[in-house]
Amino acid sequence: MLVFSLLVLNSLSAQELNARVTVNSSRIGPTVNKNVFQTLQTALNTFLNNRKWTKDVFVVNEKIDCSFFLNLQPTNDVNVYTASLTIQAARPVLNTSYLCPLINFQDEDVNFKYIEFQQLEFNENRVAGTDPLASNLTALFAYYANIIIAFNYDSFSPRGGDIYFLKAQNIVNNAPEARGIAGWKAFDGKRNRYWLVENMMNSRYTIIHDIYYAYYRQAMDKMYEDETTARVEMLNVINLLSNFNADNQNTMIIQFFFQGKSNELIKIFSKAPQQDKLRASDLLQKLDITNAIRYKEELK
Repeated sequence: MLVFSLLVLNSLSAQELNARVTVNSSRIGPTVNKNVFQTLQTALNTFLNNRKWTKDVFVVNEKIDCSFFLNLQPTNDVNVYTASLTIQAARPVLNTSYLCPLINFQDEDVNFKYIEFQQLEFNENRVAGTDPLASNLTALFAYYANIIIAFNYDSFSPRGGDIYFLKAQNIVNNAPEARGIAGWKAFDGKRNRYWLVENMMNSRYTIIHDIYYAYYRQAMDKMYEDETTARVEMLNVINLLSNFNADNQNTMIIQFFFQGKSNELIKIFSKAPQQDKLRASDLLQKLDITNAIRYKEELK
């Protein structure tokens, strides 16, 4: 009975993320103690997986699968690193074992300070902390934790992720500022943390939330029970994205949406009636330019 009670308690208190963090230090010179990077990797995994990011109760099999690949670059400053951070997340499709890509994004503006065994702390009310470069590390990972949860919630219920997009925006607005820190400001580039959350919080772009919900809940989640109807819903989603893009050109969210989805979309529309297949191909070539040739060749 005691063992059963402990298992139930453990399930009820399970955190939201099933995160896997990998720190790659292969480009850091041999003069640096590489143990520090293993310690950093362990600390980041603990930071993401042991913290409660929401007030909701998650059982173990509801955790959000996600991964973070931190690719370090050398700098001339002691204990200071630049890096790229690849973030991937997926959510299960109803009645299947398939994990549908939710996020596949690479952040190139990572700069932080880390001393081995330092405590990784994050306070929503004091994002910048006393040491901006050290705080930037936890601010980055807290931002993406909230972004992952927000998109996951949006995929299950209309506007379900609003509170977590708001939390991510709060991190942006109060982000650390110091030499070398970038990605938090509008002028830092057109595809960064600022613009991602801006697009999702912009009242002119509210249809994007409907598009995410429709893609996952009304199309992907219906594939098992009624593939034909689900494919029609998916084409409606692509049409909505096309209309949005025509009215709001060069927004970050369009590129962000399509990253990691080309294989999935090709597989879905390869079985569509010829007219729908050609329509999807035409729209996708214009929306997801990186994979335009693939859509043209594989959706003939």
